[in-house]
Amino acid sequence: MPQEKEPLKIEFGGITANNVEMLRKLNTVCFPIAYSDNFYKDVVARKNEGLNKFAYFGGFVIGAVCARVEDKRLYIMTLGVLAAYRGRQVGATLIQSILDYYEENKNVELAEVEEIALHVHVSNQDAIRFYVSKFGFEQGEKVENYYRRVEPPHGYLLFKKLS
Repeated sequence: MPQEKEPLKIEFGGITANNVEMLRKLNTVCFPIAYSDNFYKDVVARKNEGLNKFAYFGGFVIGAVCARVEDKRLYIMTLGVLAAYRGRQVGATLIQSILDYYEENKNVELAEVEEIALHVHVSNQDAIRFYVSKFGFEQGEKVENYYRRVEPPHGYLLFKKLS
């Protein structure tokens, strides 16, 4: 496993109609699939900086996380960090910010939320290790044909029960 570099001091910023194209560009670089226009419209429409945010370093977008509440679950839709900034705690800081947001809001708007979850491609062992070792997620069932334009198309559900 590569040695961790010094953590970066990042700043957060909301995703708005004015900067959502930066999210599209980041996702294009970070992920093997293209997200639909509706994905970006929904992120902007939510207007929730606690769950959808950029990570800035030196004034530049270097990462982002997008999450939503569905049923009794906080669902992480995307977590992307530019390759040059990986291993510098950017992704961990973004995920921790989502967990912190839950803690701050668990008695109000997130009172019904029981777990946090996401899907990870079966071949993405680095991501599985990241969520399991750093944040205590459990690897759940394999979801056949979860991804449409990636081979193999399968993913794992990762989840963590919240108190």
